[in-house]
Amino acid sequence: MKLKTLRFLPLLILVIVASCNRDDDSDDFVVADRGEQQVIDNELLVTYLQTHYYNASTFETPGDYHISDIIITELPKDDDGNYLPMPDPDQNALLIDAVETKVDTFADTRYEYYVLKLNHGGGPSPHFCDMVYVNYSGMLEDHDEFDSTVNPVNFDIMNLIPGWSYVLPDFGTAESVATNPDGTLSYTNYGLGVMFLPSGLGYFASPNAGMSLYSNLIFKFELYQTKVNDHDNDGVPTYIEDLNGNKYAFDDDTDNDSSPNFLDTDDDGDGVLTINELVPNTYTVDTNLGEEEPVLGEGEFERSRTTNAGVITIKTVKIVDTTGNGIPDYLDSSVTINYNE
Repeated sequence: MKLKTLRFLPLLILVIVASCNRDDDSDDFVVADRGEQQVIDNELLVTYLQTHYYNASTFETPGDYHISDIIITELPKDDDGNYLPMPDPDQNALLIDAVETKVDTFADTRYEYYVLKLNHGGGPSPHFCDMVYVNYSGMLEDHDEFDSTVNPVNFDIMNLIPGWSYVLPDFGTAESVATNPDGTLSYTNYGLGVMFLPSGLGYFASPNAGMSLYSNLIFKFELYQTKVNDHDNDGVPTYIEDLNGNKYAFDDDTDNDSSPNFLDTDDDGDGVLTINELVPNTYTVDTNLGEEEPVLGEGEFERSRTTNAGVITIKTVKIVDTTGNGIPDYLDSSVTINYNE
């Protein structure tokens, strides 16, 4: 498993050494314009989807399938290289007829990408910045597999190429997990799909070794579990710190100190740590008495939990707006209340 991580630096392409030569004539390497490259990439993706099919009938019977069950095949060709009709149309389906077209903006560029949703999943969905536990297989349009997992792996989605941040939140995790006699885990009703990504949501001008510049990518995946991330451990989940809602947390910096909020323990720069500008609370749930866990209120997040003899202790923090001006205390430099004093 060697999935390259580029999510943290979308402008990485700008620091490619300008003197990097592509041939003996010493021509300077020029990074493609993202908008222009997206037009090219989308044409290639659409052509791929129009000329490939998958074994659709396999997934008509309810069950838990795996990425190895997903078989994508190119349409047959005649002697002149012309595509022939899809074989066994009652068993197969053209990808172009089965995928969902998605649109999102990344690096000021409007991207179209495509998702084949084979099973949504019965559990909670991850946010664009959470931890996920997945199996996956990555291949190019020529079906050359460049990466895959043997066993499920944990990933911080935000460390990955940007396409994952847009696709995985549209799927659910497993509905249930069971421990097998050999200690392994079995998952039921988990997210299963395939993403078809343009290069701009992949590696763009910084491809993996052996991969061409501006390669479109295809990932089959099984989404098992997720965990909410709080990268700076300040009590505010990272997805909440995406203030402008663009699924990119690096451009949210309330106090303009060059440290984005999700990595800043004092978001408003008022000298009071963010964790201290959130109201703490503790819940005690005695399951021996049939007590149920509380439903957390809006802006309230679990920080920790312990269980002892059937008694669950849950500690939370809650975002508050003391002044009522629409700005929460932890983002309002005029409010310096420390709720832990």
